[in-house]
Amino acid sequence: MSDIFREVDEDVRRERLQQLWDRHSNLIVAAALLVVLAVGGWRGYEYWENQKAAESGAAFEAAVALAEAGKQAEARAEFGKVAKEGSSGYRTLARFRDTAELAKINPAAAVKEYEALAADSSLGRTLQDLATIRGAMIEVDSAPLAELTAKLEPLTTAGRPFRHSAREILALAAWRANDAAAAQRWFDLIVTDAETPAGTRQRIDVLMTLSGARAKT
Repeated sequence: MSDIFREVDEDVRRERLQQLWDRHSNLIVAAALLVVLAVGGWRGYEYWENQKAAESGAAFEAAVALAEAGKQAEARAEFGKVAKEGSSGYRTLARFRDTAELAKINPAAAVKEYEALAADSSLGRTLQDLATIRGAMIEVDSAPLAELTAKLEPLTTAGRPFRHSAREILALAAWRANDAAAAQRWFDLIVTDAETPAGTRQRIDVLMTLSGARAKT
């Protein structure tokens, strides 16, 4: 008896499925096609991105080779092209490397470029901080201490990725400006921070010796 009921249930299900297909077959086929096209489109996009990244990588390496050969003008032209037309990662690399090449021939202009990079929120805070550090390294011998402090002090707080570099630059800038109080402040912060890199600590020890300063313990 149960077999009869099972057969009836199966007949009813088949009939309902047939009715559903008859009513909505066009929609079902269209949905299936959309899925196929979406998957195919994504695969095509991935292939295109991979190709573009490979081409950008080759162009970037060619520009680096030109830079290392001392051909700054040609290198900058290639870096500029990658920065405009390359894949996303290489665009950022090219912008930084182009600015580094510019610093060799026009430091003031390079500082402006680093400032533009530091202001570009699309890069993310880490790269923005790096741009600020690179610009400050160019200016450390010429910019007023107050100007460098305004730029770098926010980067010196715990958790910022380039805090040790920012503190070292400010200590050097303060020493060059003969501001003993400011220099002492950064000396103390650097030598009492257990996370200060060994290289930074050694350079600050030399600077403290030259200035006759002694860090607080």
